[in-house]
Amino acid sequence: MVMKMSDEAVRGRIDARLRALRLPGALERYRDLADELGVGEPGLEFLDACLQEEMDSRELHRYERNLRAARFPVVKELASFNFAAIPSVSKTQVEELATGHFVAAHETVLFVGNSGTGKTHLLLGLGMAAIQKGYRVRFVTAATLVNELLLARAELRVPKVLRQYAAFDLVLVDELGYLPLNQEAAQMLFTFFGERYETRSTALTTNLPFAQWTQVFGDETLTVALLDRLTHRSHVLLCNGESYRRQESKRRAVAADRSRNEA
Repeated sequence: MVMKMSDEAVRGRIDARLRALRLPGALERYRDLADELGVGEPGLEFLDACLQEEMDSRELHRYERNLRAARFPVVKELASFNFAAIPSVSKTQVEELATGHFVAAHETVLFVGNSGTGKTHLLLGLGMAAIQKGYRVRFVTAATLVNELLLARAELRVPKVLRQYAAFDLVLVDELGYLPLNQEAAQMLFTFFGERYETRSTALTTNLPFAQWTQVFGDETLTVALLDRLTHRSHVLLCNGESYRRQESKRRAVAADRSRNEA
């Protein structure tokens, strides 16, 4: 025979749910009302179930809202990343990052490596994991971010744009270093990353080793200062290996040759 929870145990669950739902008035009064109306364990369990449904509904809506706000170009999960193809990436380290602790600590994650090694997949997967933990996430390419900041500067809206990005717990910046920047663009990116330093979390991908960043930002002093902020309290993952696309092309070529030989 399955024993039901006592009235007091159910009331303890109801208390916790009402606090989580931020309903202080109901929390203060529901016990007295239940006693006045003679509501017993079945009625309390019904209320507990209703509150659980409300919590689940709010969580689902929050998840869907945060997923839309992230503006992911595609949805990628870390579970589908082929760690065997890129052995330089530590699966253990990625799984630790997926817990979201680095977001809570306002730390930085940098995926560094040549093209086609899954950096964007890892970036998006990390973003999905953060959303599932309840964090607000935004994805943007470095080129789009630069253009947005330069336009804001021309329209005297830089503080507003920075505040908008500050509303996100984690900003994912993809493809930093693919194109050289002029002095104004480099300064705007420095301002952007500087604003998030130790106040919010950032994750980014780059195809350039740190020693070559001056080629993109131009000014050596600015580059050193930027790297100092990005690498302080950071997690650097090296994505070195043969391009996924090149590996896939080779597999298709082998399969085609096998098919012709069998024919």
